[in-house]
Amino acid sequence: MNYWTKLSVEYANQKNYLDSLFKVYPMSANIRRKIDQVKWNKIETSFIARNNEILIKELLKFELFPIKDSYVAYLKRDASSICRNPNTINRLAGALYEIGLDKIYEKCTQPKETNRQIGPLFKRWVSMGTLGAPVFNDANSFLNAKGNAILNTSDNEMEKFARKYLGYNHEKGLDFVARFNDKYIIGEAKFLTDFGGHQEAQFADAISTINSTLNPNKLNVEVIKIAICDGVLYIKGNNKMHKHLISNDNEIVLSSLLLRDFLYSL
Repeated sequence: MNYWTKLSVEYANQKNYLDSLFKVYPMSANIRRKIDQVKWNKIETSFIARNNEILIKELLKFELFPIKDSYVAYLKRDASSICRNPNTINRLAGALYEIGLDKIYEKCTQPKETNRQIGPLFKRWVSMGTLGAPVFNDANSFLNAKGNAILNTSDNEMEKFARKYLGYNHEKGLDFVARFNDKYIIGEAKFLTDFGGHQEAQFADAISTINSTLNPNKLNVEVIKIAICDGVLYIKGNNKMHKHLISNDNEIVLSSLLLRDFLYSL
């Protein structure tokens, strides 16, 4: 296991890891989605009139459709299919009448999932200056700054910078670009909240960035690739992520809580 990964595992298993991690990834109370009153009035009118086609058409305009059904995505992507498939529309409408208007409203205004709020939180934490170096929001200022510095822009902008100046050659945006002691550090940040499925795919994304090859770079500098990961991967056990950490000591995977120490150790 990599030295910094080992420290991360020890931190997660011995200290108040989750309490400390809340500074990086604060989970705010989930606020319900808002629905335009004019649009909702159309829903109510078509519901009461039992106008199936208009009811479905109007509900498809919302971010969330109130019932789970495999045919909804198709209808959303091809509006012309609504009038061509009356049986499907009638079937969906029947399910909506069964649950009632109150439940439809509740489902359509359901809060966003916590996982979908996580993305921007790491960058917001970095922007607070927590890592002890100036943070720049544009590439030119970062490049021209003296000494240690951090670039904190969009994933795509940081990817473009890394491609142009650091020999980055991977089809993936970046969450972190920094310069410490004349070395450049690039990486992805992930908060892995559970095992399996989508979360393991997210972990694989971060690892693929570490293992991507770098071309010779314009600045003629050393470039270090890291994965800034937090969450269940540090739980000791037979899970796929932790097993990967144990068997790959050449990959720098570390917690955001140890990132500052890592940067100043370079």
